[in-house]
Parts: sequence; C-alpha cells; structure tokens
Amino acid sequence: MPRGSSGQAPALVPLLVSLVLLVSGCGGAERAADGARPGAAPPGFPVTVANCGVTTTYQRPPQRAVSLNQHATEVMLALGLEGSMAGTGYLDDRVLPEFRRAYDRVKVISKEYPSFEALLTAEPDFVYGGWKSAFEEKEGRSRAALKKAGIDTHLNIEECPRGPVTMATVEEEIRTIAKIFGVSGRAERRIASMRAVLDRVEGRLAGAAPPKVAVYDSGDRTVYTAGGAGIGNEMIRLAGGTNLFADVRKAYADVSFEQLAERAPDVVLIYDYGDRSAEDKKRFLLGNPALRNVPAIRNGRFAVLPLSSTVTGVRVAAAVEALARQLHPDRFA
Repeated sequence: MPRGSSGQAPALVPLLVSLVLLVSGCGGAERAADGARPGAAPPGFPVTVANCGVTTTYQRPPQRAVSLNQHATEVMLALGLEGSMAGTGYLDDRVLPEFRRAYDRVKVISKEYPSFEALLTAEPDFVYGGWKSAFEEKEGRSRAALKKAGIDTHLNIEECPRGPVTMATVEEEIRTIAKIFGVSGRAERRIASMRAVLDRVEGRLAGAAPPKVAVYDSGDRTVYTAGGAGIGNEMIRLAGGTNLFADVRKAYADVSFEQLAERAPDVVLIYDYGDRSAEDKKRFLLGNPALRNVPAIRNGRFAVLPLSSTVTGVRVAAAVEALARQLHPDRFA
C-alpha cells in the first residue's frame, strides 16, 4: 500500500509486522540446506577452484549444469542439485533407487556423449564430466572450447590425481562440487553417511585375515586389472582384502595371464559392465588353461561389482560393504 493512501495506516502497522514475519518465516523454509535463498548467491562467493589444470572462478552457483557420466550425475543428485541441472547424459548403469525421482526431473540430452552442438542446445553454464572422454578435443567438447562458449567445466579428479586415489579423494570431489554450488552442508552430511558405512564394515572385519584379490576388468590376451593408484585398490583394502597388483603404480594396467597365475589370487574380483556379462567373464576365466591351478579358479571364488561402483563417486562406501560381504561372508552372516 502506498504511504498516505489511507487515514487508517497507523492501525495497519501490527498487521504489516505480522505479514513481514510470515514472509520471513516462509523464506526460511525455502532456503537451501546451507542457508542460502533459492536464486541468490550463497555466502562465500566468488569461489575459485583449480581442477585438472584449469582454474575457474565462480561468481555464483551454476544454474544450468549438465552432467556427463554416471558418477558425475550421481554426485550432483546426491547433493540435491537436480533443480540446477539443464541436462545429463551417458549412464553406464541405472541410477541408484534413492536418486531415481530426482533423476527423472532432469532432461536426458543424449544416451552417450552429446555432440558439441547438442550440448550447446541445452544452454549450460557448467558441464561436469566423470571421464576425460567427456571433454574429448577431437569431438569438439574440449574444456577450452566450452570455455570459449562461456561454459565452465569440471572433471572428476580421479582423472588427474595428485597421488593414489583414496577415500580422501572421494570426499574432496564431493566437497568441491558442493562448494561450486554453495551447498557445502549437504556434502558434509553425505560424507558422514559414507563414513558411517565404512566404520560399520571396519568393525565387522576386525581381526579377519585378508584374502589375496586380483581384479579382472576385461581382456582376452591380457588381463586389464586394477593397480595401486586407483580407487579400486582402496576399495579392496577397505573391504578386507589385499590387491595383488598394488605394486603397479597406475589406476589400471594390462598384465599377462601368467602373471595373474603366478600371484595366485584367492579371489578374482570381476568388474561388471558392457556387453560381456559377469557370468561370461567367469566362464572365460574358468576355462583358461593358464589359470587352472590358481586358487580362486580352482575354488570358484569370484566377487562381482558393477563398474559404476568402482569409480570416485557416492557409491564407493556401499560398494566397499558389498565387496566385504563377498570376501568375508562369515563376518556378515
């Protein structure tokens, strides 16, 4: 009401005060988990992030993000950022049930990677890639090309680690995305829940002898396996096993079937993805003459994890528990 429009204005003062308090209360209810109002830049901005050789300063949280690859998408959804997403693409697996409803609110712009033109059609201000291939230069989606188009980017730090990838790396990735979007409180709650799972597993495994584990990702002539530098090595350790190729200072490496046989794993951990099923991989390994005397093959001891659970993302803690149950079934009976 314009001032002086009625001689009864003084009598309306209590009513106006009540309305102000009511609106203030509603605004508080709508605030994000970190205390910021929707549409407003939260406290702490601008934010500068150095990521895989690219330094970006965010003046405010991205409003139209696109996620590419499973683990990038699920980090976004775990942080409750679906409302800030203009699109997503390239799942390797079904999204986790807890994220399904949020995922269904986000437009799928491509089954795999979108072309540069299709990506621009989504009008993103931020693209989050899980793998380097999300920013493939020969496909026109390089980080430099996107920056030239006014689009900020972030690459999962598992693709450019400063050392072996551990749970600390996973937590750093979650915290960094939360920082970019101004929702750090959500990251801490997610990390706390992941730590609780790992603490529970550690308690169950106290005193258990670690079986010798070798990863079989793929390969007919060689074994594509997990080395000591990737999150796979950390997951095996946390699940109460010993990675037989931890001495290989890479996240992944090719080794010979003879080397696999010589190291004699007690358990072969199969990464399940793509057109070749885990059962097909088991049959192949069981029928390989070079492996017939390997304890894991002789005893038919296999563990299986989906590839989507063996990358730096929000699935890691639950995957550690799933693996621990397979390596130490007696501790989870």
